[in-house]
Amino acid sequence: MNARATEPTVAEKAAEPKLRPVPTAAATVAPAPEPAVEEAAPRKRGGRRIILMAGLPLLLVAGGGWFWLTGGRYEETDNAYVQQAKVSISADVSGRVSEVLVNDNQIVKAGDTLFTIDPQPFQIALSQANAALASARVNVEQLKVAYGTAQATLKSSQGQLEIEQAAFDRKESLVTQGVTADASLDDSKLTLQKAQSAVDLAKQQVAAATAALAGDPNIVTDEHPAVLAALAAVEQAQRNLTKTTVAAPASGIISNVSSLNVGQFIAAGSMIASLVETDNTWIQANFKETQLAELKVGQPVEVKVDAFGEAMDGTLESFGAATGSEFALIPAQNATGNWVKVVQRLPVRIALSQASESMLKTGMSATVTVDTGRSTLDKLQGK
Repeated sequence: MNARATEPTVAEKAAEPKLRPVPTAAATVAPAPEPAVEEAAPRKRGGRRIILMAGLPLLLVAGGGWFWLTGGRYEETDNAYVQQAKVSISADVSGRVSEVLVNDNQIVKAGDTLFTIDPQPFQIALSQANAALASARVNVEQLKVAYGTAQATLKSSQGQLEIEQAAFDRKESLVTQGVTADASLDDSKLTLQKAQSAVDLAKQQVAAATAALAGDPNIVTDEHPAVLAALAAVEQAQRNLTKTTVAAPASGIISNVSSLNVGQFIAAGSMIASLVETDNTWIQANFKETQLAELKVGQPVEVKVDAFGEAMDGTLESFGAATGSEFALIPAQNATGNWVKVVQRLPVRIALSQASESMLKTGMSATVTVDTGRSTLDKLQGK
């Protein structure tokens, strides 16, 4: 028989017996009550939220309080700069430059020659001063001779006066005895008066000679005022000649000499170049006035220069005499109607204690941190 190829009808499908599914072992296990699990999970998550919401702010407050209590020990400012002494180089005498021995940014030592001025005019001046000194010494010797002459004249006049006095006395005695006439006494009296006048004049000459010798006839020649003045003129001329060679007053770096040329005339006292003394370096830190309460001389300091990453040690050396605004060319006038309070800054000098300060250049920016040794907790406890 041929197999049935046509699909069964709807009636035939309904007449077919339906197979019931066989229950498995997994299907026979009763599922856990889902409503109970759904109620327990929300309670657990809600408790964690409450703990987190309450604990996290408390933890932040506790941490912030701890940092606040343990902080406040260090005072820091980035308004700090490297400082080195700067010297303006100028000539003490006027003249023309004859030689320049340095260049810009050259390292020099104290006493090194920077440039020279034509010395010939000053050599001539020195010769003239020496000649004036010799002349002054000769004049003093002549004054001593004049004093001796005045003394001899006085002695001679006094001897003549004694003779005339004796002659007058004899004639006066004869007149008194009536031996001679009174008219013969007049000539002797006139001669005696002339002798007295000669003595007085000689005394005045001696006094003048003594005064010319500064009141001391035995004065040393080089101690006479005229000679001392001549010696001072020689010293001045010698100094001017020496100052034609301009030397470095200290060790450092010379700059701004590019405009100095041979043959240029320079006036005494005019600024020619600048010398930065690299042997003396310090930090000037400008702290706010609200930071000064705990700062004291001798406290350790950490310095970080922006140009170098390595920190350097230092010591708080001194405080400025006044705030920076007090040294301004035009100080602020606070007694006005539109006054606004501005926190002032006081310059504090920091001494460096490391050899690396030779790498620093004046004007570099730095950050300064001072260890006051007292935290906020120590301040509250009065330590």
